Amino acid sequence: MDYSALWAAGLHAFSLWPLLSLCAGVALGLVVGSIPGLNDTITLAVLVPVTFAMPPDIAFPLLVGVYCSACFGGSFPAILLKIPGTASSVLTAIDGHAMVKQGKAGMALGIATYSSTFAGTLSALVLVFFAPLLAQYALKFGPAEYFSLSVLGLSTVVGMGAGNAMKSAFACLLGLLVAMIGMSPEAGFPRFTFGSFWLFEGLPLTPILIGLFGLSVVFEMLSTRTETAAGDRVDRTPIRFGDMLLSASMIKRLLPTWLSASALGNLIGILPGAGMLVAIYLAYERVRRRFGERCGQGLPEGVAAPEAANNSVVASSMVPLLSLGIPGNSTSALFLGALLIQGLRPGPGLFEASPDVAYLIVICFVIANLMMFPLGLLLARLVPNLIRAIPQPLLAASIACLCLTGAYAIGNSVFGVVVAVCFGGIGFVFNRLQVPLSPFILALVLAPVIERAFFQSMALSNGSFTYFVTQPLSAGMLLFTLLFLLWPLGRRYFRRRQQALAS
Repeated sequence: MDYSALWAAGLHAFSLWPLLSLCAGVALGLVVGSIPGLNDTITLAVLVPVTFAMPPDIAFPLLVGVYCSACFGGSFPAILLKIPGTASSVLTAIDGHAMVKQGKAGMALGIATYSSTFAGTLSALVLVFFAPLLAQYALKFGPAEYFSLSVLGLSTVVGMGAGNAMKSAFACLLGLLVAMIGMSPEAGFPRFTFGSFWLFEGLPLTPILIGLFGLSVVFEMLSTRTETAAGDRVDRTPIRFGDMLLSASMIKRLLPTWLSASALGNLIGILPGAGMLVAIYLAYERVRRRFGERCGQGLPEGVAAPEAANNSVVASSMVPLLSLGIPGNSTSALFLGALLIQGLRPGPGLFEASPDVAYLIVICFVIANLMMFPLGLLLARLVPNLIRAIPQPLLAASIACLCLTGAYAIGNSVFGVVVAVCFGGIGFVFNRLQVPLSPFILALVLAPVIERAFFQSMALSNGSFTYFVTQPLSAGMLLFTLLFLLWPLGRRYFRRRQQALAS
């Protein structure tokens, strides 16, 4: 590492225009993330062409600021309205909104702010000091390892039913079925398209999430005549700044959760294509296994774990891009386009050919996460109070308009709106039948990864299934998968045995 170039980039990052650009990006990301239907990917897709006319020391701080803060901004509506502003806030809504019902809205927003800042800063430091080492480990992941990692993530579905494994399994199978719609990646044969060319590329993920978590709430509001949705009265007590400041005892309590979730997020983030959702589901599952039935009832760790995991993925996903030229996820892939627009080639040669730009990007991730704390506390007090002051009918109409606009903006097509409305109805039915949405989403995200990695592994091994257990990393993850599946059964067995001995 060239420490002199790192120091020079750090000094330049604190000059006027780069710092203002970074601050504007963080503020924009927080606002965009708090709007259901919009996310960092959409915002960066709009901003990347604009950066063509900007110098690199203004363009990249702006993009870094948006990327760092957007997934945190999604926690605002997730906690207050149980509507994730971004896909990364799906699990934050569970315990976060439960805390709101208990009159702890300020604490929930404070936990999200502290967790995001801690994990994001730690992830940025990992990017600064350990990028070459982590990139070497990422190179060891082949198709077999991706398959095993995805199966490991899918095995967490066993414990996400909160007491009803059948409903959880049904949601998982339905998610796998929906993921099969489109062209087969192996044979190129259309599956479940029913002759419609709209379905050849499959169903877009973002409109599905908008429908499941945004429009389903609108349908729930419309189905009742009360001021709020049935059984979901929102605490409208104004949020005070002091409520969001965590005590030393709470910080000490949440520190182990932050560290474990950050470690998971960093490990998942450096794997190209692994995705942020895998990290947050694994982190939340660790908390669920530790606290059991207390999860989902306003547990602070239930807010801290997913927020720490999703923000730790942000900077670590840039490790394979800057070190290898391989995007870690769809959002970091937009940085690839931004680098190419500026005439830069990401990869190992980036730090040698353009050290000023490379190290500026790295330093901006650290500054953006530190900047996110005061701006997050400020906007966490202003934006939610504004959202909660809106009358319920107007709020429902506003959410519907934003969700439908976001669904249309994904592909500039009415098809996205149709998908969002259909899955809004499915989400409404799921909520009424108390079928969990988490297994459905996880299966929907992981199914393409599992299918692609499986066929690649079969091609490499000439159709031998032993390939998955002969690779050490793959075998280790499959072993953990087996432990995940057997742990609930073993715990139930020992619990029954203890009860029998006690009686």
